[in-house]
Amino acid sequence: MVAIYLAIGLALWSNKAFAAPELVRFADQRFAPGTIVVKNRERSLYLVHRGGTALRYQVAVGKRGKAWTGQTYITGMHVRPAWSPPAEVKRDLPHLPVVIAGGAPNNPMGVAAMTLAGGEYAIHGTNRPGLIGRAVSYGCIRMRNADIADLFARVGVNTRVVAVN
Repeated sequence: MVAIYLAIGLALWSNKAFAAPELVRFADQRFAPGTIVVKNRERSLYLVHRGGTALRYQVAVGKRGKAWTGQTYITGMHVRPAWSPPAEVKRDLPHLPVVIAGGAPNNPMGVAAMTLAGGEYAIHGTNRPGLIGRAVSYGCIRMRNADIADLFARVGVNTRVVAVN
């Protein structure tokens, strides 16, 4: 896991735009340590720690009517993934290609993605970091590339993910 983290994130750590995740108080007892909690209204993702704390990352979430809520778990972890627009996205944006290669500048998945069980959603990096903190996606959770690299190194397949409004 450390080698993968270094492969996708080492250069990003030196980027002046990088802001380390913030360690914050997190007293919600519903979520066990190790759980990822996405709070759509806050545009924040929390990785719950022991002792009533969590790491907080700023994220972009689903636009109005598209924000994902529920419970699931990570099914896959992918470095520089290719992206195929889901049918809904392709319908709204028919000019998009069928597949965008991993690592391509127009690939919206960024440097890494963690796919979620039960749908077409993922927690992933972005090629548009200026949209972090906004409701802009079709339901995926977007993170700055340095942040997804950091989170990628801290979690694994089967990590519980909960998204609330």
